[in-house]
Amino acid sequence: MAAPALQQPSYLLVNLKADWTNKPLLQRCHELSKIIDDYPAKELHAIFPWLVESVFGSLDGILTGWNLRFLQVRSTEYNIAMDFLDPSSGPMMKLVYKLQAEEYKYEFPVSYLPGPVKSSIQAGVLPDCPLFHNKIQFPMSGLLLLNPFEYYMFNFASSLIAPKNYPPGQHGSCSDSAYFVLVDTYLKYFLPTEGNVPPSPFSDTRGTAASPAPRSPNVPYVGYGGYSTSLLKRHITHQPSVNADPAAQEIWRSETLLQVFVEMWLHHYSLEMYQKLQSPQVKEPFTPTEEHVLVVRLLVKHLHAFSSSLKPESISSSPSAHSHSSPLEELKRVVVQRFVQQKLYVFLQHCFGHWPLDASFRAVLETWLSYIQPWRYTGEKNNMQADGQNRTVPDKWASFVQENLLMYTKLFQGFLNRAMRTDLVNAKNALMIFRVAKVFVQPNLSEMIQKGEQLFLEPEHAILQRQNRVFLTPSHGGSFLSSRQPMGTDSVFKVKSHVYSLEGQDCQYNLMFGPDLRKTVLKLIQIIAQARQTAKRISDHSTEMASNNSFLSWFGVGSLDHNNTFSGGEMDDLGEGVKKTHEFLDKALDYLCQIFRLNAGQLSQLIVNVASVDNEGASKQLPDCVPSENGLVLTDLGRLQIINGLRRFEIEYQGDPELQPIRSYENAFLVRLMFQISTFINTRLGDHMEALCSRQDILGRLGRHYLSSSSVVAEQRRKSPLTRQMRERPQRVRLSLRVLASYRTLLILLLLYMLFALLSFGVLSSTGLILLVSFLYELLFNFLNEKLKTQ
Repeated sequence: MAAPALQQPSYLLVNLKADWTNKPLLQRCHELSKIIDDYPAKELHAIFPWLVESVFGSLDGILTGWNLRFLQVRSTEYNIAMDFLDPSSGPMMKLVYKLQAEEYKYEFPVSYLPGPVKSSIQAGVLPDCPLFHNKIQFPMSGLLLLNPFEYYMFNFASSLIAPKNYPPGQHGSCSDSAYFVLVDTYLKYFLPTEGNVPPSPFSDTRGTAASPAPRSPNVPYVGYGGYSTSLLKRHITHQPSVNADPAAQEIWRSETLLQVFVEMWLHHYSLEMYQKLQSPQVKEPFTPTEEHVLVVRLLVKHLHAFSSSLKPESISSSPSAHSHSSPLEELKRVVVQRFVQQKLYVFLQHCFGHWPLDASFRAVLETWLSYIQPWRYTGEKNNMQADGQNRTVPDKWASFVQENLLMYTKLFQGFLNRAMRTDLVNAKNALMIFRVAKVFVQPNLSEMIQKGEQLFLEPEHAILQRQNRVFLTPSHGGSFLSSRQPMGTDSVFKVKSHVYSLEGQDCQYNLMFGPDLRKTVLKLIQIIAQARQTAKRISDHSTEMASNNSFLSWFGVGSLDHNNTFSGGEMDDLGEGVKKTHEFLDKALDYLCQIFRLNAGQLSQLIVNVASVDNEGASKQLPDCVPSENGLVLTDLGRLQIINGLRRFEIEYQGDPELQPIRSYENAFLVRLMFQISTFINTRLGDHMEALCSRQDILGRLGRHYLSSSSVVAEQRRKSPLTRQMRERPQRVRLSLRVLASYRTLLILLLLYMLFALLSFGVLSSTGLILLVSFLYELLFNFLNEKLKTQ
């Protein structure tokens, strides 16, 4: 990875390495700034690879460098690092430009490139991206030869995806990290929405170009989506031009930065493998992180703003307007479609299919929604009202929707498949449903998508006449936004080209507003309605628990329900989450009905059906399952019901009730003591207790009430899934004294003894009164209960 060695060892590099770990960051940066200003490029050439690795870390992740991804704004080293790496006045960029003027080259291992690019180069096929052209050594050495700017940007982009062993305890917001802010700064500097890219502060006084073979303004942007078959094939964009515009010599930095970011962050999954047009080979294992996806979203948002800053005169359909536009304006015209669309589509498809079914998917979702809403980043706020539902998509974006049709329809179908397997009772998951519905309900957007699908379904004869036509480019008198062909025919061609290039010629397109997807949406609406019912049931349960809590709850004893899930502050959080879930799901239902034109009657019928089914199953509260020798076995519907919280098993302790774990509201010593006493009594008097419980008089009823009978245990176990052997296992009558180990019982007894003490009763008399009152209470309660049953 290091640069070619000099004839003599670099004492400057040796001294820097010796002092690097002993000095604070501020002193190191100050000394490096002086060295970059004072030393010639020949000396700086030797320290450049080491300095880049020291800042961004090694490609293999062993060295972490400055930990830019965890360097937060509140850190004292944040401003030091940002000033040193600043693109306009930072010492690091000065070093890059100083070396650039001398045309030095640096080696970057092919093995650290994304999987598809690495496989292509190792197979002897030139990647379709022109970034890699003229940089591969012959014979194949596994190294790329990069100029200083390319080498710096490759390492900067790689540090996001390189595995790093960071020290424990380092965490923080991604949007506040130095790396995230630097990405934003570099994008705004090299892809400005206003003005041109600032010129390089260093240039070769001998007259050689500071940029590597700049593009002529007359050379079109072609080849970004094509496939090269030989390493000997050179790309047209890297042919030298004698009469190159000076502005074109500066835009190469913008193109390089953009291509490096796209290739290193998005090109991890090959289009051929996604289309399954050939037998899949060993794929580079790669799983994007949430931080990675958030940086991709930042890139997407800036590119939309960059593209939307195209000057109005450059959008004109006049051929001469494009031939005289600046290279930066030409880049704005094609940046999204030519550089980003294909790789981002495959990247998002992979994330939609492989991301965990949890709330972290929000990062992927927002990246997708940012891409399909370029009108949000134009700076125009005239028609954008506060409520997203009232936003109207301007008609000028119809062509963007049509040329990105799969981004809207195919990914929407992928999101529906995820949503149907997600727990929608969770407020964060309900929010994602709401966000997608809110975006697609925007006026005009559904019509634009339908228009795009109609263009795709146009008969093939609309394309046949164009088979021999060359796609017009600025150099041929055309543009990428308009052409001399009839608008209708050209739109059909663009939509079909978009779909076939991403899905293959034999793709089976599923209409977003067709009958199949409509059935899926209706099923999702039912799931949403069921989630609302479940959220309401949980809300009612938590409210009931809160109202039933006595003044003893402050003591921490609460209810004696062993299966109680919510208590204390958790119920407050639960209630707040349920309120948000209701709000999000209600609005999502409303938006989905507007998008797919469902009338109120259809929606009401669906909700009524869900409510009736939910009420019928409320008595048993069991998921859909089938009986077997090993107990109940869940069906696919039962699994879906459990995932969405629609049904659940009443899981209870199935062992000996006396041996269940000691609860937090019980005294451990008393639990063990009461167990020994009750075991002694049950052993000695077990037969007598069985005879007592078998009697049908008042004594038998009292015995069955105070003693744990087998019928009660069997009734409790019916609610929980058990094997046949466990269900048929007999249960003996027994006495349980474990209730006396409860802090609540002890507190009540203490209060009663204190009350009787105030009334001048002794300990024995107080005990007798307590037993007598308890006996009379239970006798009266049992008598009244039997009377109610007989009526």
